Amino acid sequence: MKIQLRDEIREFERGTTTAEIAASISEGLSRVAVCGKVNDELIDLNLPIEEDCKLEIITTKSPEYQEVLRHSCAHVLAQAVKTLYPNAKCWVGPATKDGFYYDFDFKTPITNEDLSVIENEMNKIIKANFDIVRKEVSKDEALIIMKKAKESYKVELIEAIPNDEKITTYTQGEYTEVCRGPHIKSTGMIKAFKLTKISGAYLKGDSKNKMLTRIYGVVFDKKSEMDEYFKNLEEAMKRDHRKLGRELELFFFDETAPGMAYWLPKGFTMLNTLIDFWRALHKKQGYQEFTAPQVNSSVLWRTSGHWDHYKEDMFVLTDADGNEQALKPMSCPNSIKIYQTKVRSYKDLPLRFNDIDVIHRNEKSGQLNGLFRVRMFRQDDSHNFVRADQIGSEIKQILDIAKQIYNVFGIPYELTLSTRPNDFMGEIETWNQAESELKDVLNGICGEGKYRINEGDGAFYGPKIDIKMKDCLGREWQTGTIQVDFQLPERFDLTYVDSDGSKKRPIMIHRAILGSFERFIGIITEHFAGAFPAWLSPVQVKVIPVSEKSNEYAKEIADKLDAQNIRVETDNSNERIGYKIRTAQLEKVPYMMILGEAEATEGKVSLRKRNGEEIKDLSYNEALSMIKKDIDEKQV
Repeated sequence: MKIQLRDEIREFERGTTTAEIAASISEGLSRVAVCGKVNDELIDLNLPIEEDCKLEIITTKSPEYQEVLRHSCAHVLAQAVKTLYPNAKCWVGPATKDGFYYDFDFKTPITNEDLSVIENEMNKIIKANFDIVRKEVSKDEALIIMKKAKESYKVELIEAIPNDEKITTYTQGEYTEVCRGPHIKSTGMIKAFKLTKISGAYLKGDSKNKMLTRIYGVVFDKKSEMDEYFKNLEEAMKRDHRKLGRELELFFFDETAPGMAYWLPKGFTMLNTLIDFWRALHKKQGYQEFTAPQVNSSVLWRTSGHWDHYKEDMFVLTDADGNEQALKPMSCPNSIKIYQTKVRSYKDLPLRFNDIDVIHRNEKSGQLNGLFRVRMFRQDDSHNFVRADQIGSEIKQILDIAKQIYNVFGIPYELTLSTRPNDFMGEIETWNQAESELKDVLNGICGEGKYRINEGDGAFYGPKIDIKMKDCLGREWQTGTIQVDFQLPERFDLTYVDSDGSKKRPIMIHRAILGSFERFIGIITEHFAGAFPAWLSPVQVKVIPVSEKSNEYAKEIADKLDAQNIRVETDNSNERIGYKIRTAQLEKVPYMMILGEAEATEGKVSLRKRNGEEIKDLSYNEALSMIKKDIDEKQV
């Protein structure tokens, strides 16, 4: 058989394993090999390969290794729990983005205080360095193993597997688990781990089922990496946008409106400043803003396909006449209605309709997370209608806008292509065409192969390019998205008149760059730890009179700043000057103007920056020039 490796094609006997192929390349590669990746599917090192394929040998340096390591550590957790609590029943234990978890049914509930005992047992298993042995078994054999272990949940899981499907077990020491794998070679490969918390989790994620106990953990190659992780975690807690939102008087949430933010005056000022920046930039690029109804008939959502694919995430209502309605969860059908208001010509395209209407999504309460996951938000939305020959240039222009916006915030980002999902709508040929267009654009911008591909993660109506940004703690956030849609123009029978007088179908591009204003503000609140750039800060200057004798001069200065459209507050409290300065620092105001009797007499100001730098004996105009330069240079 022919095996496509990274740089060459080699021939091997059928049944050769990844481990044998690694050994044939080099002893060093054999030593660090963890598993194989055959045609994008991870397999065990010792699983025979029976046909021509593309093979990547996954090592301890490969990104995929973390997934395998985390899954294996979850098995060690399960073995430890079964050793300490023989009557506990296991459900599932997958790897997650940041670590792993395992769900158990304990006869006697455990608490966070029990985690250290479980960790000690896990360390014994790791020290024993048990080989992790894979074995293929029949369905009947798997049932016998799990029934003997009195694992009723595993028995239920196995019974749901088709009779002709392969089942594999993994054994480490005296513990055997039914699992697809793959796994690391032995338990001793785990170098640093920590159990982090426990929580409740319904069996199969269904609230009608029994509540299980979920134990979370993290695992790393080195203790130093784990120490860095917890250091960043501690810093992230300090930067928690929900905490800072209240402390800085930006926003808050209340139990009377789950997932819907209350924007306080300072936060609303910042939100509007971000919107104004967004509007000005898009107006220069030929975008036309509109607004549309918040509630639409189910007829609209049935035509768009959202009723079939998205209804459970929509707020569905019934009007006074008994007709089904829904709060809009997105604005694409509304953009289409704008397009349909008149006959469109090929000369009109591209048409770029953007909006920031409030939209609603019926997220489950357990998934809500501050501004990161809400039920009501404003998306920086646009739907661009283009000819087929304009797709590439339009996407390039969108990505140029994204570059300008992210450069303003100084936040790095990368692009990801998401391809056809299982529940796609339309013809495969059309999908292939759209994906090819996006790949051409990304190859031109990033370089061939210099971007990530998320197979099967596209929208049901088209493939997409996702914008993923990294904050100062290295955390990755999904923000913007660009989606090519051949389906909705078809479903709504959209047309334009071409140069030869014939009717043609436009292509629709859905795009958001920030993702949503709410979520983006949540992200940058944590990224900047509430110390926003001067142009975005809700209060840009805090005027601080040293005593009542300076109050009149302080008012004069504040009025001048206000006339220059600088957002200013004055602290006229009777507190001592040190306390006032400390308060302004806690409020993370970019600039403080400290005014005493000497400044009032001489018509001067003392300027103090947020970082503690002081500049004394400045004229008002000199201080104003410094502040305005800082504000202006951060904008496009």
